[in-house]
Amino acid sequence: MTDSTPLWAVLVLPAVLTAAALAVASFDAKLAAGARAAGPGREVLRLLVQQPRRTRAADVPLTRLGTTLLPVAAVLAAVVLPLGFRSVSDLPDGIVWFNAMEALAWAAVWLTGWGPNSTLSLIGGYRFLAQGLAYELPHMLAITTAALGAGSLRVGEVVDAQAGLWFVVWMPAAFGIYLLSALAMSFWGPFDQPAGRDVAGGAAAELSSVDRIVFLGGRRLLFVVAAAFCVPLFLGGGHGPLLPGWAWTLLKTAVVLAFLVWVRRRVPTVRMDRYVELAWVVLTPLAVAQALVVAVVVLNR
Repeated sequence: MTDSTPLWAVLVLPAVLTAAALAVASFDAKLAAGARAAGPGREVLRLLVQQPRRTRAADVPLTRLGTTLLPVAAVLAAVVLPLGFRSVSDLPDGIVWFNAMEALAWAAVWLTGWGPNSTLSLIGGYRFLAQGLAYELPHMLAITTAALGAGSLRVGEVVDAQAGLWFVVWMPAAFGIYLLSALAMSFWGPFDQPAGRDVAGGAAAELSSVDRIVFLGGRRLLFVVAAAFCVPLFLGGGHGPLLPGWAWTLLKTAVVLAFLVWVRRRVPTVRMDRYVELAWVVLTPLAVAQALVVAVVVLNR
């Protein structure tokens, strides 16, 4: 069972996530080649001094709502993430809470694409919806498989169930599917078309200045939270020899983040129609088969 956490942790959580997102951005910049390796700090300063721009007949409150909702959804999803064996709130249905905040991120990206009243940004919003409809079912099956193995939707109890054997050992398909869905959830790496740099430009195509900083920062926060959530689900959370629980959580999370950042630099962007086909024809049946195997094991314990 996850230990209780003092109230001040609620205030510390956004700062910790922001620091992790900046670290990921710096590592990603170091992997980039040539002039593109400018680093996150210079890009933020450039956007801060940029003249704000608006499209004709833009719905500014709606756009602001979308850009703000993305980091808020990421932070709210992180309240059930345990650091070691301690989380801000170990909700009885923590896994459902995480998935619900993911749905809030869907709304955020869609509103960001819709608000500027621009065809290009709207295409980016539609792309994210198409991507979400493709990854969501195998994603839900993957996290449900972990809950099934523990017999609980409480994240702390999922961690406790891995004291002897990490779930990744006997749920490798669910683990792989979750990593793919974490990339798709945060439209990162091969699934970055909703924020792509092609002709359409993505949902953030019309954003500038502070609005763009908040949106892209929220995207990185969502990426960090989505990657970190696989640690309590499949990698044993804080369980491990010698080191304290919080250290194991940080170490495992750092390894997962480094791997996913590396994937971004090595795997090209996947066309949306091909990913939809992969998700429905391959990943969903694979996730169902994995869930059935885990159900049989649980029933025969």
